[in-house]
Amino acid sequence: MNQHPPALRHYDPTDVPGMIRGLEEDGYIVIPGLMSPAEVVEMKTRIDELTPFGYDRKTDTRSGVDHLKCVFNRHPYWLQFIDRPGAIEAVEGVLGTDAHIIGQTAWRTWPGAGTWGMHIDQQFFPVAEDLLISGQVKLPIMLATGHYYLNDMTLDLCPTWLVPGSHKSGRAPRATGGEVAYGAPSDAESEWNGVKAVPVLLRAGDFMLFRSEVWHTGSQNTTSDQVRYILQVHYGRRMMAQKFSPYLDFHFNQEVLAGATPRQKRMLGGHRPSNYD
Repeated sequence: MNQHPPALRHYDPTDVPGMIRGLEEDGYIVIPGLMSPAEVVEMKTRIDELTPFGYDRKTDTRSGVDHLKCVFNRHPYWLQFIDRPGAIEAVEGVLGTDAHIIGQTAWRTWPGAGTWGMHIDQQFFPVAEDLLISGQVKLPIMLATGHYYLNDMTLDLCPTWLVPGSHKSGRAPRATGGEVAYGAPSDAESEWNGVKAVPVLLRAGDFMLFRSEVWHTGSQNTTSDQVRYILQVHYGRRMMAQKFSPYLDFHFNQEVLAGATPRQKRMLGGHRPSNYD
C-alpha cells in the first residue's frame, strides 16, 4: 500500500487555521479521504462519459492526455466538488468569502503519456526571495488549484511533483541558461533553497490544494494498463477573471444553474454588485 511521503503535510478538514498556515508557509495542503471510494468510482465513470467541446482535448486512440474544461457546466453532479466541505473552508480562508471558481477540469493520462515540465501557474508580485524567506513580506494568495485524485498514486502513474515552499522563491523555476521557465521546459529547476521536488503519492479520494506560485509538474505514466484520473478546480479571488471555455461562445447550462445552491451560484460568478460591476 502506498505511504504518504513525510515531506507532504496532511490536515484535518476542520483545522482551518492550520490549512491557511500550510498554504501560506508550504504553498499547499493535503486533505486525505475527501471523497469516498464509491464517489471515486462514480467520478471516473462520469469522466469517461464526457463529450469534448470547444477547446477540449479527448483522444480517440487511448493514448495521450485528455483535457476537458468547464466540467461544472455539463451536469449538476459536478457542482458538489466546487465547494466541498473541508476544502471550501480552506479556499475561502485564503481567497475570501467572495472567492469563485475560474475553471473545473477533468484529466485522463493514458499509459505512455504525460511529460515533465516544472513550472508555476502565475506569479503576481515580483518580490526578492530574501524578503519572502525572512517573512518581512508575505505574498497574498490570488489563485489556487485543487486536485481530486482518483487513483492510488504510485511513482509510475505520473504523479504530480512539487517543491514545498518554493512560492517564496519569488519567481518561476529557471531552465538551462537561466531563462525563467514559464513554458514548463523539461530542463527546468526542480530544487529550491535545498528543498527537492517530491512526488504527490496520494490515495484515491485524497485532495490537494496549492497556490499558483508553487513550483510543480506532472510526469509520465509508465504503467502498461492504468489511466490516471484527476479533477481540478481552479479558484480565484473575486477580481480574478473566470476562464470559461469556449469564452465568447460560453453559455451557462440552465439545468446546472437550477441545481446550484446560493453559494455555488456565487462560486460560478453570481456575485452581489460591487466595484467595477
